[in-house]
Amino acid sequence: MCTIKAIAKEFYVREDEIEYFITSNHIILKDNNKEKLVQQLLPFIEAKNNRVFSKLTKSNFSFTYRDNKILIYKDDAISFLKKIPSNSVDIIATDPAYSGMNTKLKLGKGRIVGKYSEKGTTNGKWFGEFEDSEENYINFLTECKRVLKKSTGHIYIMFDSYSLLSLGGIVRNYFDVKNLITWDKINIGMGHYYRRRHEYILFGTNGNTRKIKNRTFPDVWRFKRIHNSKYPTQKPVEVFQAMIHASANDNFTVCDPFLGSGSSIIAAIKNNCKFIGCDISDKSMEISKNRIRQYLNNNTDILQLKTSAVDDKIFWE
Repeated sequence: MCTIKAIAKEFYVREDEIEYFITSNHIILKDNNKEKLVQQLLPFIEAKNNRVFSKLTKSNFSFTYRDNKILIYKDDAISFLKKIPSNSVDIIATDPAYSGMNTKLKLGKGRIVGKYSEKGTTNGKWFGEFEDSEENYINFLTECKRVLKKSTGHIYIMFDSYSLLSLGGIVRNYFDVKNLITWDKINIGMGHYYRRRHEYILFGTNGNTRKIKNRTFPDVWRFKRIHNSKYPTQKPVEVFQAMIHASANDNFTVCDPFLGSGSSIIAAIKNNCKFIGCDISDKSMEISKNRIRQYLNNNTDILQLKTSAVDDKIFWE
């Protein structure tokens, strides 16, 4: 039937498997209603392992560890998300390269991502950013909602203060926002008035009531920023480890469509999770590939040799 064919294509499940499930569970098809049929099939579909990895076979780089998989693409974030089957990802944890702070404030001499005069060129350290537009963000959130599982889907999105004010509220149109987490970077940053030493993380669920592992986890995370990093705006692994540890079970699939330096990959490995991600930058691909290989072969993170945690006891230990 045309409805079964459409579902098989969208969710990347074989038609004969869907037909067998329908027959075995005595599901009655009425009026080719795709939406109603999907609701009945969703537990079966989301339990199918590795749909996303079967679909994304033409990856730039792939790795295997402890029977889990890592796939990373060189691609635009939204283009990449469109390639992922619906309801196939357990966690999205990402740090979009927003233009707001750099474009509006132009703090210092642009030393974080390169000289402002180099924006839009291939010179220096500047990289492509996710432009601060409502249209871009709606497209991004629409795809995130589509690929996240209904049963397990958790999402973490990092914001600077400008992007939080301009775009953060839109997240509530797509996800059930549960917390606004503050990342205390310990060391003070730049600013024309009050000096900045924090960023934000919005945490939400995809309509489910699945809890995090422990309700004693705080909503302020104290991890030192990375200085003299090999990649612009490199985030500490501990920031992503906190997100993934709180929300993941073994073998969950984690997605980061703004890969950057690959800190989210190292955090996924430490939490025994599968991983898919992308970045539009050639430098990101090169650095992430080498970082993964060195960590899997030598258990050494070549971009972050020591912990960024400042508290005696990290809440996931």
